[in-house]
Order: sequence, then structure tokens, then C-alpha cells
Amino acid sequence: MATTLEPTAPGNPPSATRDGADLATFGYEPVLHRKLGRYASFAAGFSFVSILTTIFQFFAFGYSFGGAAFFWTWPLVFAGQFLVALNFAELAARYPISGCIYQWSRRLAGEMVGWFAGWLMIIAQIVTAAAAAIALQVVLPSIWSGFQIIGTDTALTSHDGAMNAVLLGSALLVVTTVINVIGIDLMARINSIGVTIEIVGVLAIIGLFFTSAERGPDVVFDTSQAVEGPYWMAFLVSGLMAAYVMVGFDSAGELSEETKNPRRVAPRTILTALTASALGGGLILVGALMAAPSLDDGALAEGGLAYVLTAKLDSPAGTVLLGCVAVAIMVCTLAVQTAGSRLLFSMARDGKLPFAKALAAVHPRYGTPVLPAIVIGAVGIALLVLNLGNSAIFATLASVGIATLYLAYLLVTTPLLVRRFRGWQSEPGLFGLGRFGIPVNLLAVAWGIAMTVNLAWPRAEVYTPEGGSWWMLWAAPLFVLLAVGVGFAIYRTVADKPAPALVP
Repeated sequence: MATTLEPTAPGNPPSATRDGADLATFGYEPVLHRKLGRYASFAAGFSFVSILTTIFQFFAFGYSFGGAAFFWTWPLVFAGQFLVALNFAELAARYPISGCIYQWSRRLAGEMVGWFAGWLMIIAQIVTAAAAAIALQVVLPSIWSGFQIIGTDTALTSHDGAMNAVLLGSALLVVTTVINVIGIDLMARINSIGVTIEIVGVLAIIGLFFTSAERGPDVVFDTSQAVEGPYWMAFLVSGLMAAYVMVGFDSAGELSEETKNPRRVAPRTILTALTASALGGGLILVGALMAAPSLDDGALAEGGLAYVLTAKLDSPAGTVLLGCVAVAIMVCTLAVQTAGSRLLFSMARDGKLPFAKALAAVHPRYGTPVLPAIVIGAVGIALLVLNLGNSAIFATLASVGIATLYLAYLLVTTPLLVRRFRGWQSEPGLFGLGRFGIPVNLLAVAWGIAMTVNLAWPRAEVYTPEGGSWWMLWAAPLFVLLAVGVGFAIYRTVADKPAPALVP
């Protein structure tokens, strides 16, 4: 059970009493501060997906392989992830508990499967936080040259750019750790303001691109700039860009114990965050392809979205839009770290992690699990520092982290499908898929398997773009095997620790 330095958690509004009583039915004392409304819940998911962060970071990657027609990977990935989100929305309504991936999987498939789902998700979130933080390098030096503290080459794939990215990313993780420690109220306020700025920036960028188009929307059928060979192979690689982006929509579930009326709010915000991100991101992609000064001079494959934006608006207004991207990167890193800290807290309060008592402690004033936030930030920084100066590591970081995250998702959707075949039904009065549950769930599992294989496939152009050792090429499967091996050793030490009885 979670520990707190006081018998109650001050700061919860009176409306939280009912939600706290609901949480108690699962065997947990309500110790986190329940302050998140609908918009803050939506913002948590939207900022984790963060289309400005990830599209700016990976647009060039997608275009360099699939050409303009790589756009079609976007609606394809959205369709697959929406199937997953529908299942998650149903589970969020039924089990409104922090650490949702662990808690859902545990209730569907038992303690061991649930533990490994949580373990893999924690690792994925730490890697994702680090990968999101280094995206500052794509934006800040373009705003002001003074942000290029190390060397002169700002390219993320250069030695100078890679080292500077680690410095900027580490500084950002320190800031987000402090915010997460201070409390959910501050985190939610900053995150909501940041998401509002990001949405305004998205709309402004879309408007800019569409009003300064160089070509028509039929550009999305252009494959002339794709890499040589069968196009379907290039298409699969370019699809990793969309796969990197459309994850983390389950963050509303991670914050269920801090959300008012989570059984109804979390399912809606999970679906809304993903849908809004897909719509905004799709329009950005089309607009960028239409507005790019050239499709074949190599600049779009090298500079990506930042190249199009600066080419169209090399002015103070353009700097402001790049500032919106920088804000989006900050709140994305903040949201990933917040979600990861709640997952650590949830597993620790069940006694399922080393140093569980300390990790499950909640600060009496701030109402936050302080140590989990510090752990996520510190390990994320360590991950960056270990790879200081290695420009090839960034693509590897992103791919490994997202492949692990998709695997954690599978440890939820697959047991849920098994339970559906055994007669599992939606809870009356809450969001549910009804008779569509089995086909939607089946397609979600098939999709998750396909994308996990695609992400982990040992492609040199993904895992060793600048050259590297064999272990980097096989980084994803090796990383998963290592994570499972280490996880098994840890699990054996905590498997016998008592946890609240499972509520079906």
C-alpha cells in the first residue's frame, strides 16, 4: 500500500470524496491530490503524443525513405492505434487506477504478466523522456545561436549537435523533475498552458503552410524521392515516423487517481487526445509537403519541418512559431516523466519494486510521489550522458524505446482478447465496445504484433545510420531480452510481496 507522511492528503477538493471511495474498492487509499479536470486530462495525453515535438524531430526521417507518399503511413498508423485506444478507453472506465498499463495487465492476466507490462513500460517511458528532451536541439539553436553551447554544427546527427543535444536535454529533464516534485497542480497548469500554446502553434503552422503552398495536395502520391528498391519496403521504414509519434495517449489513464470522475473523463480524453493529434499532425504533413520550396534538392530530407518553416517565415513571427515547438517539447518531456513516475508509484505501492516503501511515499504537502519523479529524471539524464557525442544513438534510442512501449501495450491488449473469448463483458453504464469488442481487440493485437516487428527489425538505416557495431543493429531485440532478463531477476525478489486483492 502507498505510504504518506500524513493520514490524509490535503488539497483534494470535496468532489474527490466519491472518486476516493471508488478507488478504495480496489484496495488503495487515496493519497494523491485529485485536481485534474477534462482539459488537463486531455492535455496529459496530447502533450505525450506532442505532434510538434515528434513531427519536427522525425519528419526528415520519414521523407528521406518514403518521399512525399510517406504521408499515407500517418492515417494507417492512426487507424491501428485507434483500435488500441478503444480497448484502453474501455479499461480506463473499468479500472481508474494510476499506473494503468501495469494495473490493467495485472487484472487481466495475473501478477507476473502485469509486472512485466509495467516494467517494460517504465523502461520505455524513461527512454522516451530522454529522446523527447534531445529534440530541443532541433529547435533552440534555430531560435538563437546562443543555444548552441558546444561547437558550431547544430545538426542532431553531427558530433557537436549530439553533444549539445545531451546538454540541453539534461537541463530540460532537471526542470521537469522539479515541476513534477512540486505537485500535480503546478504540473497540470504548466502542461495545460503548454498544450494550449502547442495547439495555437499547430493551427498557425497549418495556416502558414496552406497559404504559401508551392504545389497541390496531390503531392502525397509522389514517390519520386523514395529510396531505391521496392516501394513497400521504403514505406514500412518511413512508417516508423508515425509509429514514434502516436503513442502515450494512455496518459489520461496513468493520471486516473488525480482526475475528477476518471471513469468517464479518462476514456474520452484517451480517444480525443489521439484523434486531435492525428488530425493536426496529418494537416501539418500535407501542408509541409505542399509548402516546401523543393522536394528534390535534399533539403527536405535533411532539415525536415524546420527547413520548411524557416524558408516560409524567416522573421520574428517564424521565431515565435519555433518557440511554440520548444514549448511543446518541454510539456512533452514533462508529460512522459509524469506518466512514468505514476507507474513507478503504482507498482511500488503494491510492493513490486526494490525500495518500494520509499518509491511509494507521497509528499504530504505536494501530494506527489517525489522519488519516482527524481528516478525518472536522473536515469533519463544518465542515459543521455552515457551516449555523449554519439550521433548515431538518437535514432537507436527512439526506436528501442518505442518498440518496448508497443510490446508493453501488447501485454494489455492480448490478455484482454483472451478474457473476451472467455466471456469478459463491458461494465454497464460505462464506455464499452459491446459486441464489437472481440473484432476490435483482435485487430488491435494483430496491429501491435506487426508494428512491434517493424520497429524492432534490424535495419542499418534505422539503428546504425552513421555506422556502428552489430549490437546497435540488433539493439531492439537485444534490449528487450536484456530488459526481460533483468526484470525476471527483480521480479523474483518481489514476487512474494503482498498486494491488494485483484478486483475483476
